[in-house]
Amino acid sequence: MMIQRYVFPETIKDCIEELEKHSGRARIIAGGTDLVLAVQRGDCSPIVILDITRIKELEGIMEEEGGVRLGARVTHAACASSPLIQKSGTCLAEACLTVGSPQIQQVATVAGNVVNAQPAADGAIALIALGARARIVSTKGEREEQVDQLYYGVGQSRVDSTRELLTNLRFPLNKAGEGTSFLRVTPPNGMGLPVLNGAVWISLRENRIADIRIALGPVSDHPFRAREAETVLRGVRWDDSDAREKAAHLASEEANPRDSLLRGSAAYRRQLIKVLLKGLIEKAIERARSPR
Repeated sequence: MMIQRYVFPETIKDCIEELEKHSGRARIIAGGTDLVLAVQRGDCSPIVILDITRIKELEGIMEEEGGVRLGARVTHAACASSPLIQKSGTCLAEACLTVGSPQIQQVATVAGNVVNAQPAADGAIALIALGARARIVSTKGEREEQVDQLYYGVGQSRVDSTRELLTNLRFPLNKAGEGTSFLRVTPPNGMGLPVLNGAVWISLRENRIADIRIALGPVSDHPFRAREAETVLRGVRWDDSDAREKAAHLASEEANPRDSLLRGSAAYRRQLIKVLLKGLIEKAIERARSPR
């Protein structure tokens, strides 16, 4: 069935009421860089498209309640160029600069990157390292969830975009002694999907790693949190090279990359995880120790 209506809701309330009215046959569009391709491939067949680009409530990057808030309409380009993101979410600014081309970065939204639920999503990997939470609205009310809990599998999101709207993403402000980093290994053409990407957030207290979050992709059927590696590093001195080596080994073991003609063998990418993670930790620690 062909698309029958293209609607511009003016408020969040209007949008979710339209979603409910069409009983799963309406889809939300912002940048459209994923949805348009999905429709062309026949992966989804909406009869109504809800364009959220006129909803003012979904705009902006701002400091709010001790954290950073990104509206659902924020593009990768806007995120990368934001002084607030560059300061308090450095890894996210870095990740947004790696997504597609500059043209795609101008239209593709960070929220859409999360809802599309791909294990290699650069923005989602960075948000998970930052401990970001998503606010999701439907006719049943509003809920808030950790971004790393929004995935069932490849392309399977716990945000039902036929009935729900992800309205914003939030993560804590960066404090003294905290640092983040993002790295990506890309095929030679420079425009392909990543062979491997990762982000780290780290908190140092009295020369020790008080806390750390490590996110990696695409090494599982969803953006992956290397929790065993995190556990090994908590409480150790920031310059403990043996602990870093052990953490890198554990991360490569707990991840589950697949053999891929595009990305390389699973064995190759397991080795690459070790190298990438050491670089991520080193850069995050350097930033955490830098004077603010």
